[in-house]
Amino acid sequence: MDNKTTIYLVRHGQTEWNVHHRMQGHQDSPLTELGIRQAEWLSEAIFNEAIDVIYSSSSPRAQKTAEIIRNTRNIRMFESDDLREINLGIWEGKTQSEVKELFPEEFRNFWEDPGKFWVEGSETFEEVATRSIGACKRIAETHAGKTILIVTHTVVVKLLMAYFENRPLKDIWNPPYIHPACLSKVVLHNDEMEIMMHGDTTHFKEKPVEG
Repeated sequence: MDNKTTIYLVRHGQTEWNVHHRMQGHQDSPLTELGIRQAEWLSEAIFNEAIDVIYSSSSPRAQKTAEIIRNTRNIRMFESDDLREINLGIWEGKTQSEVKELFPEEFRNFWEDPGKFWVEGSETFEEVATRSIGACKRIAETHAGKTILIVTHTVVVKLLMAYFENRPLKDIWNPPYIHPACLSKVVLHNDEMEIMMHGDTTHFKEKPVEG
């Protein structure tokens, strides 16, 4: 097929747990006022882009972000469990500092050697890659030649972009930082992938803050 398929990848807006550096994973917390504004900034920035369909992680924070981005536009929206954040098992609900103190080796693996990461009840990075990349491929095939917006989470964005870049798992935390409501853009054309944006925040109206 000669048609170009465009995929926009978005991380959800800032949440309450992001502010407190609390591990979310499959658990959830609401968007902050800043998180809502971040989604609104992105909605304004891409309002004139002809988006054909929106897919969101089934987590409420991603769904809310997707709804804000869609705004008043009549765009079909679907949700997918395969686009959810990595399940962090017994880490979920704990702060990063608590996790670092209680699970120093696993915490180090998470950031420095993701292929070795696992805690009780969690997924591995490979498991998340399998489900999220599989979902992205199915979505792209279903909507070939269209423009697709996917709203998901940090680890999923990192794994999908690593797939598009052919970046090894051990390097997924290399820059760019995936800010809340940042934008990545990939164009698929005749089995080739062209990355147009990666973690872009030029639509922000305030200086990005990590979270």
